[in-house]
Amino acid sequence: MTKRSIKLVAGLVLGGVSMTLLGGDITGKVTLKGTPPKEKKLPLDPFCSKANKNAGSATTRFYVTDDNGGLAEVFVSLREVKGEFTAPSEPAVLDQVGCEYTPYILAAQTGQKIVVKNSDPVLHNVHPTPRVKGNSEYNKAQLPKGKDLDFTYNKAEKFLRFKCDVHPWMFAYVSLVDHPYFDVSGTDGSYTIKNVPPGEYVIEAIHRKAHAPKYVGLSQKITVTTDGGTADFVVDLTK
Repeated sequence: MTKRSIKLVAGLVLGGVSMTLLGGDITGKVTLKGTPPKEKKLPLDPFCSKANKNAGSATTRFYVTDDNGGLAEVFVSLREVKGEFTAPSEPAVLDQVGCEYTPYILAAQTGQKIVVKNSDPVLHNVHPTPRVKGNSEYNKAQLPKGKDLDFTYNKAEKFLRFKCDVHPWMFAYVSLVDHPYFDVSGTDGSYTIKNVPPGEYVIEAIHRKAHAPKYVGLSQKITVTTDGGTADFVVDLTK
């Protein structure tokens, strides 16, 4: 290989690295318009009441908002992203605390390990019930403060349900996508999708309750530059 060829290859490699580093962050906020249905009190049994520090006020978490209407636990992702992406080595984690799953809404990449912990002094069983063919159903007992359980799914699926049959109020939902460009809105409704290559995309926000059962959410086109992009969403319950 000539010196000129070596320089050309080196330039291409450096150029590829630069393109990766030049990805921008998509930021935005999801807000709720309208009054959601009243949350229901959880029917905690005596053992779970002892384990749950909020036992007297623990409720369902269908609509979680802050004082400014920011809507938490909304799954936000890019649609129809082309390419092949390696799953992260770091697992996505669900925990069971006070006989509640935390977080209630989780997102992961297909092929990424999902670790389920049991921080409770209570027996649980972990029962994921996928709807997409190729994602397997399991039902595994987990002893009090017992060994972590691992699950991996290779098919994209929105809101794959994890439940506990011992405590029928316990649910969590994991959305799986084939790329790394997603997030779940935080307590104030904000989200960040990191390091997105510049380009034109469609971004979608899906709330598990408001957009059930088909899980077709709110979508819009977005242009991402090296400085990133912004997309806000309003989940309107008045319509």
